[in-house]
Amino acid sequence: MELMRGMSAADPPGLSYSSAPGRWVLAVSVLGSGIAALDATVVNIALPAIGRDFRTGVAGLQWVMNGYTLTLAAFLLIGGSLGDRFGRRKAYLIGTAWFALASVGCALAPDVAFLIIARALQGAGAALLTPGSLAILEASFRPSDRARAIGAWSGLGGIAVAAGPVVGGYLISAASWRWIFFINVPIAVMVIVLAARHVPESRDPGAGGTTDYPGAAAVVVFLSGITFAFIEAPALGWSSPAVLTMALLGVTGLAAFLAWERHSSSPMLPLSVFAERQFAAVNAVSFIVYAALTGATFLLPVTLQVVSGYSPLGSGLALLPLTFIMLALSGRSGQLAARIGPRLQLSAGPLVIGAGLALLTLASSGSSNVSSYVLHVLPAVIVFGLGLAITVAPLTATAMSSAPSDHAGIASAVNNDVARFGGLLAVAVLPALAGITGAAYLHPDELAAGFRTAVLVSGALCAIGGLLAAVTITNPARGHRPGDAGMPEQCLHCGLDAPPLTTTRG
Repeated sequence: MELMRGMSAADPPGLSYSSAPGRWVLAVSVLGSGIAALDATVVNIALPAIGRDFRTGVAGLQWVMNGYTLTLAAFLLIGGSLGDRFGRRKAYLIGTAWFALASVGCALAPDVAFLIIARALQGAGAALLTPGSLAILEASFRPSDRARAIGAWSGLGGIAVAAGPVVGGYLISAASWRWIFFINVPIAVMVIVLAARHVPESRDPGAGGTTDYPGAAAVVVFLSGITFAFIEAPALGWSSPAVLTMALLGVTGLAAFLAWERHSSSPMLPLSVFAERQFAAVNAVSFIVYAALTGATFLLPVTLQVVSGYSPLGSGLALLPLTFIMLALSGRSGQLAARIGPRLQLSAGPLVIGAGLALLTLASSGSSNVSSYVLHVLPAVIVFGLGLAITVAPLTATAMSSAPSDHAGIASAVNNDVARFGGLLAVAVLPALAGITGAAYLHPDELAAGFRTAVLVSGALCAIGGLLAAVTITNPARGHRPGDAGMPEQCLHCGLDAPPLTTTRG
C-alpha cells in the first residue's frame, strides 16, 4: 500500500498551480487538513478546563488525548489505501464529514466517557482525512507543479498549527472549551461543498488485492490493550484483573498483527521494510524523540495554567515562538542535511531538544506576567524549538530515503505512525512515572514537582535518541543524497500533523 501515488498515463495532465481550479483544490486540501491540525494543537490547552468541568482525574485527561491518537494511529496506514482504491475525493469527503460529526459529539459530551468515545471517532475520521489531503494534491496537479502546491500546503498548514493554540485559547477563555470542537463544523461544511464542486476524483489503477482489515483490527486491539494497561494501572494496580487482561489482549493483538502481516498477500505494513538497517534505526530514533516530545507537551499547558496562573489564551501564546522557529528554520535544516548527510543533525538535534526540556523545569517556578515568562519559559521554548528545527526535517527525510523506492508511501506512513505510537505510550506512562495521578494536576505544588520530573525524564529520553542516532545513522555516499545530481526525488516536510511525502520533480 502506498499513501500517495500519481495518476496513470491515461489520466489527464493535471491542474496548473496558477489556475483557478488548481487554487480551489489547494484551498480545499488546506482547509480540511487544517481542522485536524487545529484540533491536534488546541486540545492540550483545553485539558484543565475539561478536567474541572467533568471532575475527572489525570487518567480521564490521558484518555481524552489518547482516544484520538489511538484510532488515528491504528487506521492511518489503511486510510490512504482506501482512498487509492475507492476514490481519493470520496475518502476525503467521508473523512471530513465523519470528523465533523464526531466534533459535534465532542462539543456536546455530557461526561468524560462520552468525550473519550467521540474523540476516538474523531481519530478514525482523521485517518481518512489526513492522508487524503496530500493524496488529492499529488493526484490533481501536473508533475511540474506538485512540489509547489505541496510546499504551499505545508506553509499554509503551518499557519493553522500556529493559530491553533491562540484561537483555542481565546475560545476557551471567552466562551467554553466546547467551542474548540464546534468551530470544526462550519469549516467542514465549507470543505465538503467546495470539494464536491472543485476537486476531481482520482484512484490508483494499480491498487489491487484486498484491503487489510484484519491487520487494522489487530492494531486496534494492540493499541487499546496496551494503552488501557498503562493508563489505568496506577489507579487499579498492575495485579488488577482488568489491567492484566487488557495487557494480555494488547500483547496478543501485536502478535496477531505481526503474524498476519508476515503471511498476508496484501499486508497493510510489509515487514520487509524493516530489513533495511537505516530505516529501522531512524524509526527507533523517531519513536524515542516523539515519545519525549508528546509526553512533555501534554503536561506543559496544564502546568502553565494550574501552577503559573496562565489563562488558556496565555498558555497558547507562550508556545508560539516554537512554531515560528520551526516555520523559519525547518526548510533550511532539511537542505543542510541533504548536503552534509543526516547523522550530525540527528545526533545533535535531540540533545538540543533535551536541553530545552530540561530548561522547562523553570516553567513551574514563575508566574503569568511578561517578565516571568521571559525569564522562566521563553529560553526553554527557544532552545526546544531550535532542537526541533534541527531534527524534524532530517528525521523525516532519512526515514523516506532509507526505504526501498517502491515503498516510499509506506515509509512515510510508518514513520508517521511510529511517532504517534511513541506519543501514545508517553501520554499513558509519563504522568504516573512522574507521580502525577488522580487529581494531582489540580494541586499546584504536586503538579509542579511532577512536571519537573516529567520534563527531566523526557529530556533524558531525547538524549538517548541522539546517542542512538550517533551510533546507528550513517550518511549516504555522495551522489546518493536527496538533492544530489542523479537523485530524482525531493523530500517535502509538512507543517501539519500529517504524513510527509516524496514527489518526483517535474
